[in-house]
Parts: sequence; C-alpha cells; structure tokens
Amino acid sequence: MAMSVGGDSAEKPMSEINTTPLVDVMLVLLIIFLIAVPVVIQTVPLKLPSVRFDPTTTKPENVSLSVTSENGQCKVYWGLSPVTSDELRNKAVDKLKAEIERLGPNITPDQLPEAHIRGDVNTPYRCIGGTIYTMQQAGFARVGFISEPPPGGNPRA
Repeated sequence: MAMSVGGDSAEKPMSEINTTPLVDVMLVLLIIFLIAVPVVIQTVPLKLPSVRFDPTTTKPENVSLSVTSENGQCKVYWGLSPVTSDELRNKAVDKLKAEIERLGPNITPDQLPEAHIRGDVNTPYRCIGGTIYTMQQAGFARVGFISEPPPGGNPRA
C-alpha cells in the first residue's frame, strides 16, 4: 500500500466551481414546480360572455338612479333629486307598493318596475353595490345597469 506524505509542488488548490450539485438542485426544483403549478392553479373551464348590450325599453314605472362619488362620499340620485340611503329604501318600498296596488292581485314578475342604475366610471364599487343592495332590500327583483355602447360597434356583437 502506498501513501503520499509530502506535498507535491505541482498540486494547486482547486479553483473551479463544481456545478453538478447546482444543476441537480435546479432540476429537482424544476420537477417540483412542474408538478405543483397545475395543482395550485385550479380553474374551472368557462366560456366568458362577450360584451353586448340590449337597448333599454324605458317604462314609466321604472326607477332611474344615478350614483356618483364626491370627496369619498357616495351620492345617489332618484331621477334628479339626491337621496340618502334611508330615503332611497323608503321611496323604493313606496314605489313598489303603489305599483302592486295599481296592477292588482294578478300581477306577474314581468310587470313589476325595474331599477336602472347609472354609475359614474370613477365611482367606487361600494357605492354602486350599496345602491343595488338597498334596492333589493326594498323588494326590487330586477336591478340593471345603464351603460354606454361601444363606439362604432355592433350592439349585438
């Protein structure tokens, strides 16, 4: 058995980086992510609706609301007059009761008035969502939005 005891002057310290462990770790991480990403990102396959609008048929019994925000405060207008949340609920209940009395006992859901909401583009959703919630609390089954059609586009596209 031979053994080297002394130092050879030709031996130098190794200065190259061993990249084999680095490559091994990167391959393991790649495999982990290839397996983990489809598990983490779970989506239900959907076909999202295309943008289109139907021209609004305005009936005199429908309620037109406008929602805007000024200095962080929500402003709701019934027609052209501003209303608070309580006033909005009370007016909506009164309007719905009056229509039910006018139409009689053989009323169908299609005959009930609708609430049409116009929301300013810079209005926070909490203002519009609060208006929807208030109208639904009052008994309005149909609450819709009034929007601007796309310029030069086909309305049925």
